[in-house]
Amino acid sequence: MLNVRSASAAESDLTARARIRDAAIRRFGADGFGASVRAIAADAAVSPGLVMHHFGSKEGLRAACDEHVLRVIREAETDAFASTGPLDLLAHLVGMDQYAPLVGYLVQALLAGGDLAATLLDRMTADAVDYLQEAVAAGRIRPSRDPAARAAFLVDVGIGAVLSFVRRYPPVDGDFRATLRAYAEANSLPALELYTEGLLTDRSTLDALLQYRAAEQIPSPHTDTGS
Repeated sequence: MLNVRSASAAESDLTARARIRDAAIRRFGADGFGASVRAIAADAAVSPGLVMHHFGSKEGLRAACDEHVLRVIREAETDAFASTGPLDLLAHLVGMDQYAPLVGYLVQALLAGGDLAATLLDRMTADAVDYLQEAVAAGRIRPSRDPAARAAFLVDVGIGAVLSFVRRYPPVDGDFRATLRAYAEANSLPALELYTEGLLTDRSTLDALLQYRAAEQIPSPHTDTGS
């Protein structure tokens, strides 16, 4: 009986921790990182003391939010690149509401800047290298001459596009669901055209760049030189 009670308590504890974390992601995404622990606790229907019990501090809560957001984004991107057909991609887009709080959180983190924003971008880029390689191995996307550089570029373009869109069409009352749907509707066609059909009609500019880099022996900025 003692073991049963302990297991139940642990499950309840984990559930409360997840509920607090998810409430914090929503509140930070809507109001920024100045949101109080008391407000987050109220959203999660727990006491501020329980928030401190689980996370130790507001900074500890932020760290847990970071880890969860990065993990979910990586899983979502991996699923998207592993899709087996157009219907899977459309289903992914239809379900984008579930990612709205995470997008809000990322927007606030990047707008806040500092070491945390740089760390988030570095982690997102490292994750992108992995899931893009998985997609290459699965035959879903073309290989790259410089996988790390391509991953960094795609992360920068993707984040920049979201930040630009949010600036032009800010969410109402901190709710990113309508903004995210509008973003998908506005950008799905041009993005798929660009990534599927390409932009330039010939490769002369690419060939010129490759020849220049080879002649000058220019390394990729993403290559570890060991210095």
